[in-house]
Amino acid sequence: MPHMASITTLQRRPAVRHPEGVRRFVLIDWGVVGLMVLAVIALALISPSLLTQLKFHYATTSGAFYEKLHPATYLVFAAFGLLLLRRGDPIGEIDRIASSARLLLVFAVCLGLLFMQCIIVRSPVTVVIDTFLLPGLFSVVVWHLTSAERKPLVWVFHGLIWVNIAVGYYEYFSGHRLIPLMVGNLLVTGDWRSTAFLGHPLAASSFIALYVLILIVRPELCRPLWLRIPAIVLSFGSLMAFGGRTALLSVLFVLACLILVTGFRLVRGARVALPAVMLAICAILLMSAAVLLLYEAGTFDKMIDRFSSDKGSAYARIASLHLLTLLDWKELLLGAEPTYGSSLRSMMGLRFGIESFWITYIVQFGVVGTAIITIGMGCFLAELLRRSDPAAWIAILYLVVDASSSVSFSSKGIALAQLIALIVIFMPREAQGVADPGPQKRGRPRRAALLAHAALR
Repeated sequence: MPHMASITTLQRRPAVRHPEGVRRFVLIDWGVVGLMVLAVIALALISPSLLTQLKFHYATTSGAFYEKLHPATYLVFAAFGLLLLRRGDPIGEIDRIASSARLLLVFAVCLGLLFMQCIIVRSPVTVVIDTFLLPGLFSVVVWHLTSAERKPLVWVFHGLIWVNIAVGYYEYFSGHRLIPLMVGNLLVTGDWRSTAFLGHPLAASSFIALYVLILIVRPELCRPLWLRIPAIVLSFGSLMAFGGRTALLSVLFVLACLILVTGFRLVRGARVALPAVMLAICAILLMSAAVLLLYEAGTFDKMIDRFSSDKGSAYARIASLHLLTLLDWKELLLGAEPTYGSSLRSMMGLRFGIESFWITYIVQFGVVGTAIITIGMGCFLAELLRRSDPAAWIAILYLVVDASSSVSFSSKGIALAQLIALIVIFMPREAQGVADPGPQKRGRPRRAALLAHAALR
């Protein structure tokens, strides 16, 4: 009977109620997740061209200061602010973030120096905020989310990428562009390349090419083989619609290297599952037939024309190098004034920008400023590699090559943030079963203590 009485007592015990601190902690965490989901949507759907069409002066000379920052920047800043408030100790949270990622301190100092230089030479400071600070804060916030909290970002980003791929195919085959291609106030016409919601053909090509590389080197991102192969084929085929030569050649180079490595392992006697071999043979036959049919239909003619006639890209690179010779030693060291730099670009016929990250930043910030941002970006990318999957070095190498051969993130925009978001969200180190070296490894002691206290009650 005493035993029965104890059972009855247990059954009548009221449900455990979590302390108010736990509920507040959880609400703040999911508030951060909600803001980051909105930031991902803004990165994937709201391009500078769209902002120009909506009468926001994001890429033009007029307008208020708040119009010069991308919506994703505001959302990430709000998420970072909530992240600092989740334990009720913002200063302590900043200290924990800094102590777990000391390389980010160097990155922050370099951005501060570049910010001061922008003020001194009267250059727009929004270049530092949108181009470099945005991807840095985005990474910090995502690194401090758990696996469960990161899942909504993964699924939303997947969906938005495929929306852009579908729109790219539609624009290519229909010849109708949903959002006009704008470079500042200038409307670009006569360009057949798709842009989707990413704003520019080169930005779209770089973004989708990195997504293809991630699908190739991270099989667990799209686990069933029958789903992964069509996803790679369709996303790779969209590069023809977006028309990026560097992006296309980069993906082909990585594919060739992986095929050579796999062939070498097979020659050495590596075992392969029979269903995988059958599926690979069927896929190769179907892809060969599809390529022949598309070639006969003239689908590749536009892309072939991109390689045979670069429409002035080679001249733009030569003119960019010649532009450096027009700067005196002071401008070469500290950068030219914005108006003088713009007049030099117009004089050299570079209406759409300098197609190299390094030359653009030497013109804008000089050798000193370029060295500062190179050191800062090197530290940031090193921290990114430390917290990412081992295969992330391929993505980082592609990012550097892409920046060196195109306009990319050499001007104000979200191109770098889009690429960093792909790596941070889709290539976390913990997905491979390795603990995150950052503060996430130490868990959430405050939440654990509060939950344990609630359970004991």
